[in-house]
Amino acid sequence: MGMTEKFEAESGLKAHALGSLESLAIIIGTNIGAGVLSMAFAARKVGYIPLLACLALTCLFCIITMLYVAEACLRTRGNKQLSGLSRRYLGPLGGWLIFIAIAANGYGALVAYMTGSGNIMSDFFGQYGLSREMGSLIFFVPSALVLYLGLKALGVGEKFISAGMVAIVCLLIGATLIHDDTRIANLWQSQWQYVVPVFNLAVFVFGAQFLVPELVRGNLTTPRRLPRLIVIGMLLTFVLVAAIPASVIALVGTENLSEVATLSWGKSLGSWAYYVANTFALLAMLTSYWGLGGSLFSNIFDHFRLGSDDNRRRRLAVLAVVSVPPFLLAYSGLANFVDALYFAGTFGGVLMGIIPILLLNAARRRGDRTPEFSCGWYAHPLVQGAIVLMFAASGVYAIASLLGLLPSSW
Repeated sequence: MGMTEKFEAESGLKAHALGSLESLAIIIGTNIGAGVLSMAFAARKVGYIPLLACLALTCLFCIITMLYVAEACLRTRGNKQLSGLSRRYLGPLGGWLIFIAIAANGYGALVAYMTGSGNIMSDFFGQYGLSREMGSLIFFVPSALVLYLGLKALGVGEKFISAGMVAIVCLLIGATLIHDDTRIANLWQSQWQYVVPVFNLAVFVFGAQFLVPELVRGNLTTPRRLPRLIVIGMLLTFVLVAAIPASVIALVGTENLSEVATLSWGKSLGSWAYYVANTFALLAMLTSYWGLGGSLFSNIFDHFRLGSDDNRRRRLAVLAVVSVPPFLLAYSGLANFVDALYFAGTFGGVLMGIIPILLLNAARRRGDRTPEFSCGWYAHPLVQGAIVLMFAASGVYAIASLLGLLPSSW
């Protein structure tokens, strides 16, 4: 029995080989959500250099925790997702906690993508009578189709759409660099006293730990390249996430930033930039939908032990559970429920940073097999303690923010 068969024997989730570019695209496409367009506005008080420092530090910590998950996966038989790994090593309560965190984070984001896609499509084609609901429905079709087709289709889709997103960002940055109003000096203005809220936002920009089991499932025959792909994918994500706010701030300064970067670009570069940047936002929502939705899809199969994911009826049923509620919630008017999902997703992000440490340490004690790679110096208890401290502090900040205990300047 080969390695792939051994893993599948313990899980209903089948392995589907991913190429290097497809694996990288899943990481980049999922992380580069439409939220990256609001990073410049988030840095309007603190300035660009502190934002860059926050992004670099949190990217490093998220790379490390992703590598923790990768080793834990390779130490464990079966194509287990995060919830399955947590149940295996942390007990039923751990499994349920992580499943709820993934579900809250996933549904919260998918609701936002449904709403955002409807807004953009309606703005583009509203003169032809396209409503927001119809725009979301058009977005829904390719979103759900790729989830149904599975991991391989997700990898191919992410590869092509992510390449298009990179091309669009390069076009916008190039136009910004040659624009008369661009001032590189705008990037050096910093007010570090406002860094805490920006740091807290940055913690959740790179939260892709839930993707790792899918990446392992797609690289079972080539596990040794997995750490390199994770590092490269996250560093490319960092470059894109850092380049977009740099371009916008250099172009308009920190005083004239709009809440969404597409408006700033459109106002300064011309209407073409508004349409191009909003196309980027639409594609970013699509790739993030695939990554988050695909992970939720696989976690449902794993957590509820639904058997083979080749079964069409089960795939359709799980697809409906993943994709239909976000569409209904987006236009239900249940704002409080959506806010609750977002808040739960925030704490899901905190758990995503801490649980990988517990999984790695438990898998090293009680794992099923010898992994193809092991984490090195970055698995030292001091590093793990720093990561726990960072993510726990983010949770405390979120509570303080909810209760209105923070300075008004934040």
